[in-house]
Amino acid sequence: MGRPPRHSKSKGTAVKTVPKTNVDVVAGSRAQELLGLPGDLPPQLLVGLADVAGAAREGLLALSVATGLSVMAAMFEAEIAAVAGPKGRHDPDRAAVRHGTGRGSVTLGGRRVPVARPRARTTDGHEVPLAAYAQFAARDQLTAVVWERMLAGVATRRHQAVAEPVGAGVAQAARSTGRSAVSREFVRATRTALADLLARDLTGLDIKVLMVDGEHLVDTCVVVALAITADGTKVPVGLWEGATENKTVVTALLADLVERGLNADDGLLVVIDGAKALTAAVKAVFGAKAVVQRCTLHKRRNVADHLPDKDKTWVDAKLVKAFNHPDPDQGLRAAKHLAGLLEQAHPGAAASIREGLEEMFTVSRLGIDGRLAKTLVTSNPVESMISIARTTNRNVTRWRDAQMVLRWTAAGMLNAERSFRRIKGHKQMPHLIAALHRHTHPDTAPAAETVATAA
Repeated sequence: MGRPPRHSKSKGTAVKTVPKTNVDVVAGSRAQELLGLPGDLPPQLLVGLADVAGAAREGLLALSVATGLSVMAAMFEAEIAAVAGPKGRHDPDRAAVRHGTGRGSVTLGGRRVPVARPRARTTDGHEVPLAAYAQFAARDQLTAVVWERMLAGVATRRHQAVAEPVGAGVAQAARSTGRSAVSREFVRATRTALADLLARDLTGLDIKVLMVDGEHLVDTCVVVALAITADGTKVPVGLWEGATENKTVVTALLADLVERGLNADDGLLVVIDGAKALTAAVKAVFGAKAVVQRCTLHKRRNVADHLPDKDKTWVDAKLVKAFNHPDPDQGLRAAKHLAGLLEQAHPGAAASIREGLEEMFTVSRLGIDGRLAKTLVTSNPVESMISIARTTNRNVTRWRDAQMVLRWTAAGMLNAERSFRRIKGHKQMPHLIAALHRHTHPDTAPAAETVATAA
């Protein structure tokens, strides 16, 4: 016996197809009840509420993120519709056709979030770029967030813990929050920071003071330079790596600054911590155009290191009195007299006082006193910048190479720059400018006038 004949019109269970929009409206109505919103909302808004109803329970930020992702998806669809036409409607004049969806990711704070993006191809087969996707997928914001957290001292393994509460679903799917990903992002950021600092154009800066000091990290010495412009603004301008603060390293740093536009034709005051190599390098690069002021605070520390505790107080008091004497010649004589007093009992301290003693009175000889003189006779401004850089890298426990040292130092210098204010005594800078001009052009400059007299 064969099978019974099959009828072409077989009956089955009838199923009513419910449009997706109606389902979304129903879900949106439930979200409306959850949020306690008024009951007369339009259907379009109810559809949007269906996408963010769950996020609303996790707080305002999670709700905002969910809403933003929905808006972003709508922007993607609108951009595709503009070139390929509305979905499901044939347009013979369209310039492109839809080509499904592709995987992608966008930046959301300090993370990457996976998204589906619609695709389209032109009639000749080329991919249609999504401008909105390119904007949201850019890594600039991710780099900026990682940069700020690292400079604030957040360890790489802690970035995920301090991330914003964007919702459990988004947080679970997020990427680029692990230790290695954060480290790679920060390496890219610090490479850019180092390149920007080393390429900073100095042509437009009217630099009148240059402070140079060294920072030792592991087996590397980084010599850094801080410029002070004619209006008293502090600007980090360079750094150079070497084994020590020797003449070769400092000369290379100063020559690089000159190549990038540092002009000392109208005079330049260079403040250093007292190392002989720095003075030699300044003379080699700038010649007579630059005058050197040694840091009085470093001098006092160096002298104290050669003295027993019982003699440190009175010797330091005499040094301070000599360095602060209004007449630089009398101050110099007082310092030499003190060195003579220490010659027999403490020859090391006496030699330390005499070393570079003339350069302890450079600012005073320029006729500068008051608050500006207190600022310029020490290297405190550049040491403050180094201190901030040292705080920035306090969590680093393993220095891999000199390049890493340079990257972190550059990051710390630029971080310090953001909190810079003009130097104390900046209103007296015109007097320093005039004094440097007199030094550089003695035949054409007017007679010297101290700040106190001018005031």
